[in-house]
Amino acid sequence: MMGQAAAQFDYLADDVALLQPKSPMAVAIFSDRAYLRTEMAEDAAAAGLRVTRTSELQTLLGDAEQPLGDLVLVDCPVIEGAQLAALAHLDMRAARSGTQLVVSTSMGSLDDVFGCLDQSAAQILVSPSRADRVIALGRLLNAEGARVRELSDHDRMSLLRLTEQVSQIAQQLETLSSPADDAAVVKASAFSFDGDGLRDPAAPRLTRKTRPALPDPRLVRKIIRQRQLRGRFFQSDLFADPAWDMLLDLTAARVEHKRVSVTSLCLASGVPPTTALRWISQMTDMGLFCRAEDDTDRRRAFVTMSDKACDAMAQYFAEVEGAALII
Repeated sequence: MMGQAAAQFDYLADDVALLQPKSPMAVAIFSDRAYLRTEMAEDAAAAGLRVTRTSELQTLLGDAEQPLGDLVLVDCPVIEGAQLAALAHLDMRAARSGTQLVVSTSMGSLDDVFGCLDQSAAQILVSPSRADRVIALGRLLNAEGARVRELSDHDRMSLLRLTEQVSQIAQQLETLSSPADDAAVVKASAFSFDGDGLRDPAAPRLTRKTRPALPDPRLVRKIIRQRQLRGRFFQSDLFADPAWDMLLDLTAARVEHKRVSVTSLCLASGVPPTTALRWISQMTDMGLFCRAEDDTDRRRAFVTMSDKACDAMAQYFAEVEGAALII
């Protein structure tokens, strides 16, 4: 079994190694675990990147002047006050310089790390495997416009499924919130005037439909429990639909006037945290999720639905009200 897993990892590393940009990207690595610094440096070099330095986390605290390079890999499974400040400063520097950040952490520190990284569009990995890090490197190289060869069937189908599901949800939400649904379409002008130049009282008015209310959160929570119940009788990944599960969780939370942390939303997604974070990033880019800062603690941040997503969810539940509800 271990030999098969190693072979799959080697094949994945070979795929990433072919994602060569025109000139090697400069990579800096920060981790308190020596073996992990060595491992990340080996993987970065195998992917054709140029490793400029490997250091412990504490060097971030007094490293304000040294250039960051193209890519910074940071491993901080447990993070404290000084490290949080250093990470927030690194985030600001990376945003200004265009440096790409990949930060790995633990589930227990995820909320703190997420709160610090609000400017650089950093990739966050939660307790990642070596393969997870290789995939993160591959995504960065692909974003640089690199040439990608054919991936394995499993990896290609996983990527296609992620892209297609997000696209389908976007199309469905756009349809539900289309202008035709928002306003009544009338043939006559809403600005008709009579012969004296005054507005004709009989002229039809352009009226906007009132958005339906969001559903009772008890109903949404019941649907969530029903969806989770399937995992007791079938293999849970058969029904993995993280985008919808997160939308349901945020819908209920909005009506309950509750704030949802990124850790809580990852748990609600039903998929591994690193995968959930990729979905959250995609949904944020699409304008469906928003980042909400904590007014009382600037180190924390929450995830909310955008008004666009809220409108679409309200209209969706209004459409299915009274029908046999299977979600």
